[in-house]
Amino acid sequence: MFPVGPAPWPRLRVLWALWALLVVLLAPWRLWAIQETQECTWQVVLNNLESVGKNDAIDHFVDQELYTVDKVFDLLVDAPIDRDEVRGLGADEWERPWSCTLLGSGHLLTISLQTYLGFPYYLKINYSCTGEVSSEALVRKGHLTGLKPVVLVTFQSPVNFHRWKIEQLQIQMEAAPFRSPAERCDAEEVCLMSWYTPMPIKNGSVVMRVDVSSNGLGPFIPNKRFHVNINGFLERGRDHELQFTVGNELFHLIPRHFVNVPSRPLWYTVDQTPVLILGGIPEEKAILLTDTNFKDFFLVELSIDSCWVGSFYCPQASFTATIYDAIATESTLFIRQNQLIYYFTGTYTTLYENNHGSERWVRVLANECIKRLCPVHFHSNGSEYVMALTAGKNEGYVHFGTITDGLVSFKLLPRDRSVCNAILVDNCSITWAVFIAGDYNLLMLVEIVGPTSSKYFQVVSYDLVSDYLVVLYTIPEFIPDARGLEFLMILGTESYTNFPMVPKGMSYNPYNNLLLIWGNFLLQSFNSENFIYLADFPKELSIKYLVNSFRGDMAIVTENEEIWYLLEGSYQVYQLFPSKAWEVYISLQVLQQSSRYAPNETMVTLFYEDNKLYQLVYLIDNQQGRLIKRLMPVEQLLMYQQISKEYVLERQGSHLTLSFSNFCPFTVMRLQELPNPQIYTRQERYRAQPPRVLEPWGFHSENSLAVYQGLVYYLLSLHSKYDKPYADPVHDPTWRWWKNKKQDQDYYFYLANNWRSTGSVHVDMTSYEKIYDLKAENELPERIFLDKGTSYSFSVFLTTRKPEVQHGPSFQVLSPVDLAVVLADPDCIEAMVKEKVLVNRNSVLFWVTLSDKRSCFDQGISGHHLMKTSMLVKVLGSSGHCFQNTNRGPQQPDGASAYWLPARQAPGLRYHLHAAVQPRAEQTLLRLRQSGPGDALLSLPGHYVLKVVGGGPTLDTIKEYSEEEIYRFNSPLDKTGSLIWTTENTTTTEDLAFNIMSHNSLGIEWLCLENSPCHDTIPHNIFAPEFFFKVLVSNRGVDESTYCDYQLTFLLHIHGLPLSARRAFLILLVSASLFVGLVILYIVCCLLSPYMVKVCNILRWKINSIIGLESNYTYSTPSDSRAFSHSGTVSWRSSRLNSRVVYKGAEENKAET
Repeated sequence: MFPVGPAPWPRLRVLWALWALLVVLLAPWRLWAIQETQECTWQVVLNNLESVGKNDAIDHFVDQELYTVDKVFDLLVDAPIDRDEVRGLGADEWERPWSCTLLGSGHLLTISLQTYLGFPYYLKINYSCTGEVSSEALVRKGHLTGLKPVVLVTFQSPVNFHRWKIEQLQIQMEAAPFRSPAERCDAEEVCLMSWYTPMPIKNGSVVMRVDVSSNGLGPFIPNKRFHVNINGFLERGRDHELQFTVGNELFHLIPRHFVNVPSRPLWYTVDQTPVLILGGIPEEKAILLTDTNFKDFFLVELSIDSCWVGSFYCPQASFTATIYDAIATESTLFIRQNQLIYYFTGTYTTLYENNHGSERWVRVLANECIKRLCPVHFHSNGSEYVMALTAGKNEGYVHFGTITDGLVSFKLLPRDRSVCNAILVDNCSITWAVFIAGDYNLLMLVEIVGPTSSKYFQVVSYDLVSDYLVVLYTIPEFIPDARGLEFLMILGTESYTNFPMVPKGMSYNPYNNLLLIWGNFLLQSFNSENFIYLADFPKELSIKYLVNSFRGDMAIVTENEEIWYLLEGSYQVYQLFPSKAWEVYISLQVLQQSSRYAPNETMVTLFYEDNKLYQLVYLIDNQQGRLIKRLMPVEQLLMYQQISKEYVLERQGSHLTLSFSNFCPFTVMRLQELPNPQIYTRQERYRAQPPRVLEPWGFHSENSLAVYQGLVYYLLSLHSKYDKPYADPVHDPTWRWWKNKKQDQDYYFYLANNWRSTGSVHVDMTSYEKIYDLKAENELPERIFLDKGTSYSFSVFLTTRKPEVQHGPSFQVLSPVDLAVVLADPDCIEAMVKEKVLVNRNSVLFWVTLSDKRSCFDQGISGHHLMKTSMLVKVLGSSGHCFQNTNRGPQQPDGASAYWLPARQAPGLRYHLHAAVQPRAEQTLLRLRQSGPGDALLSLPGHYVLKVVGGGPTLDTIKEYSEEEIYRFNSPLDKTGSLIWTTENTTTTEDLAFNIMSHNSLGIEWLCLENSPCHDTIPHNIFAPEFFFKVLVSNRGVDESTYCDYQLTFLLHIHGLPLSARRAFLILLVSASLFVGLVILYIVCCLLSPYMVKVCNILRWKINSIIGLESNYTYSTPSDSRAFSHSGTVSWRSSRLNSRVVYKGAEENKAET
């Protein structure tokens, strides 16, 4: 039996002093009862489309395909929606940031660019409170009092940053009330209702955090976080029922699977794993599998062959079906059974362009004898890792596994020779291995057998890049004698006990560089060479495994299932279970009739979630067994432990009173002057509210929820395809949605107020936006990003208990509190603390500034290869003594152990250009303006190299230039007359090949010399010649103002290029010839004009003469009297005209003679 609680229960006849202590501890509960304050909590489940409105429906995130909601949007004829912009996208503009496959099909959605899409799931939100009131009545009461849940969905960044963009994306949604149609109520308007929001998904992200909070109306409900992860190991069968791809689900938990079974560690990639697995079920090839961090779980029997391959080099004493080691990564599960390793890759269409999902368990390293799997808790370089330790023929080697996009590969390390040969020993064995991803370094705990069969251990380091192996530290043979000290620095001069040191494993924290070696002792080091022995841990115990939060604290589980606790910044190790504090806590739970504790219980595993320690416990109560997840009350146990030890009985009159000593050096602690977080956390947050429904009670329908789905999808799709154009007037992805509808906003508002909106739905334009002005919440962010030379500042306000006043020549108030800042990498980060004593307030104000020292990192692409480090802010004497009272119980305040990650890298904009130091999200980084004929000024923060890498006279004729051409067209050393541009700036690269530009540069001048491609450009119309340049801007190796390595390629349209001298002379010659020709033609015309007039007159006379002869002929041949009369009239007129012409012609002839 391995109980996690005392068995049998502690007797109620405890010491009277402890009873008095219980009375004191229960006093706050009595005050809560007097105030009649109910403890309420949020409840969130996942519902698919068919489960909306059903009471007890709970679904798991299996479907990853989107569906079309165009039918409901077609009803919104007169509404501010913009389907045309979606239809107007070209195929090359879609970056595949969202999964676009039809629900239930395996084919890509061919009409995705012409539809509004919806997500496959909704979040169903309710809440419940302590007491006898039903949850349905509470939800109705909350709705009628104005309560609306606010849901914040955070998408976890993917592992493979080579495929997906690294971004910190959130969307905040307000839940929509929905009346359940399952039952009808005659007496009330609503019987059953819930709130619903879409559950969005994003390519590259399979882990989502859902934070639910209140809008401030109705009952007080504390914020609560839920984990909604995609389960790629479930699939829908032909009957649409869920079934596992890794095996068969077992529906009954048998007590023998858990009772008298030792606990085991839970191994996974931190913050990246959607599905957790846990083995260790005796004589069963079964695992516990969960996609909700054990809020619920499945017992799955694996479909593996369970072969036993024993041989002379891999001896097996016995065969067992038990799964000993189980490791979960972002997409792949690993298990070890006997000496065999298997892996299974899940089906995640949001992670891979092609489906890499496994159809069955794959056995790897089949010819190897694997004795242990070692986890790698953090990913790096776009991959995850796992290590397998060998025995038998390959003893002294490590099989190093790499998982990239679900593809698994192993390689044998060290590459050339075994560890035993490298350290010059004959017989050795690797007990444990730790991979330090940031340094590509492998630390191994090696057991060495000496010539006299004596054993000793060494820590060996292997560099994967240089293939260099070195011994870092030799562990002492015996446990040191601390002589009453809490810790002891191992220098080699200390005395030792007779207890041998038996190392069993190692743990490494990349944030603070803390290496722990554990066994029947604890050794810690921050440089892997100098170690400190923690003497508070008893040498009689042996550690089975460590549970690290990687946020400053860790739990220790021993072989006999004791639980200990270690807090960073303190060398004291606290015993949590079994302890007197645990007995006090259990007694309080009995008084409260808690159902989460039982007389017979067994701990299955221990793990951290959101910096809280949780137990997975198997309870047997009333002959019924159940597996539950419950919080390990670390702060309460530490507080009870402190109070139970530090109390004094004082006699006042005829009775005794209890007095307690408070060792916390302050009474109030506040964080102040925190900067706005987004500039440091790189968090991008969008806000979406449900469309307004024209219904008296405000309840939504399935159609309005589908509209909500489409609006959220379109909002996020605008974010995904937004490339931050430099001429964008708003610098907001959402403005394109409303730019053609904004002028009609009042009209849509009028329709909604008069209940005339089409589809009974009103879409408010202001309800879908990007939030740029998030405010600090008086707590340190989880992580920050620092660029080169930037800093982060805040202040800590402490109210002290006993001020100390020093009298003398100058009156001075001494601060009884001291604040220390511990840096993990002092060579890279520096901290400055300023103190101000506030005498009148009995307080002290500390200003803390964290700054980058500009000296510890090379340039890199934004979000790639981040250097992790940490800062610990500690009030001296507060560790384990100071607790903050909250509605969720006592907690250790952030000021006591503030721990977060500042990573010195690019400023974190999600676009390709990452150059500015702490830029605002809407800041324009590139400016190009004309400064004169042929000149241009390119302004960009920092230093950069500009190259023309392509070009053409039109967009269709742009070509890429070769390396040789790029050199000739851009280098100031070119002697072939091929330069396209030049500058007066004299700064060049080290090889003098290219100019180095900056925002202080004097500008550039376009030359287009004789052998350049833009020389002698022929105009295609009446306008001046133009040319399109493809320009590359890069700061690689030339900019010392940022850690960001950015590269920007853009098109530059140049107008008014000058013509070549030859073509200009030719045009001048042709133009002059034409002009001279026109002048000569004009002179000739002037000289010949009299003769031309004469010729014209003669020609005219001849024409008239011909006409006169024809008229006389007509007059002389009449046909009848009528015709004769008519012809006579014509002839008479004609003869008169002819006589005039003849007379005039005669006079002219006479004048000439």
